[in-house]
Amino acid sequence: MFTRINRLQIELPKSTYADANAAAAVQELLGGKFGEMSTLNNYLFQSFNFREKKKLKPFYDLVASITAEELGHVELVTTAINLCLTGTTHEGAPDITPMQNGVDQRNTYHFIATAQTALPGDSMGKSWSGDYVFNSGNLVLDLLHNFFLECGARTHKMRVYEMTNHPVAREMIGYLLVRGGVHVIAYAKALQIVTGVDVTKMLPIPNLSNDKFDAAKKYEAQGWHRRLYTFSEHDFQDVKQIWKGTHPLDGGQLEVIQGTPAGAPIPDLEAVEETFAPDISYEDFLEIAKRLQKSAGL
Repeated sequence: MFTRINRLQIELPKSTYADANAAAAVQELLGGKFGEMSTLNNYLFQSFNFREKKKLKPFYDLVASITAEELGHVELVTTAINLCLTGTTHEGAPDITPMQNGVDQRNTYHFIATAQTALPGDSMGKSWSGDYVFNSGNLVLDLLHNFFLECGARTHKMRVYEMTNHPVAREMIGYLLVRGGVHVIAYAKALQIVTGVDVTKMLPIPNLSNDKFDAAKKYEAQGWHRRLYTFSEHDFQDVKQIWKGTHPLDGGQLEVIQGTPAGAPIPDLEAVEETFAPDISYEDFLEIAKRLQKSAGL
């Protein structure tokens, strides 16, 4: 089972301007082949289908813990896309063409298929596919695939970071560069325990150093690159048998946190009247409030 917490893993800055094309690029980090929907669903199905969970519990606990974190990453990237899109069009009567700014944006799906919010697809508008999920059932092969998947995801984040300087996108990517590095090292450690081969000698693929990314530096200064969260108050404790020792780049002590990060508030998206979303007038709201009060016996 999953417990849902109504918070983002980190606080995203308030968007000061709209950049729909930045949002289109960030879509790759959500619904692309190496996006967060892919990391989530790869680990989700691997954890569901994991064979001999009891015998190989530390490895199951690792995949299960990272799965839960990836759920939050999907929400974080989605929120960043939404904030980048906020303010692209303006309110007005249909005949003044209030959404004309959407015509010249790279991904018109954001203005037609949704209310200027994220889509479960990539930067070219292609829907995310279950074909991206790899779950062979072979422990070494699945761990090696996950290692490769995280390396590919890191490469894409670095490239999108260089494509846009939008503060919301940069903040989100900086954090995920740090957390993705945790997952790369974690899977490398798991592979070393299973096979006896030091996979860290294959690094960098690309280099895990975040020295060139200002948005990532503060998270490393806070030690985010050395922590692995279980995202459970009681379960998945055996991940400590894998996530231990020192960080390969700074020599700091690795730490397993039983539970979740403190998190930050989720931005409240305002109505976008020109998209008819949520299409609830003030008068409608008052009527709904009356019905809610009556339902609650007030």
